[in-house]
Amino acid sequence: MLNWRRDPGYEQRMRQHKQRMEQLESEISRVRSDSERIEKETELLRRENARQRALSALIEQHCFPDDSNSIPRPPTAPDSSSS
Repeated sequence: MLNWRRDPGYEQRMRQHKQRMEQLESEISRVRSDSERIEKETELLRRENARQRALSALIEQHCFPDDSNSIPRPPTAPDSSSS
């Protein structure tokens, strides 16, 4: 016959383990939700950045044309009064 004794702390440890597993599952769910929200915000920011870059390019194009597209300035006359 085996001399078997019941572990007095087993049930308490199992309850604690179950509670910890529930906490971890809740935390995992929260992290997934946060991650999805951040991904959506990141995509919105990417779109906004692309729109801002396009607007900046249009501003540059209209306000600061390339030198090849602009009319050259006439040369300045040398100062004849200095002798």
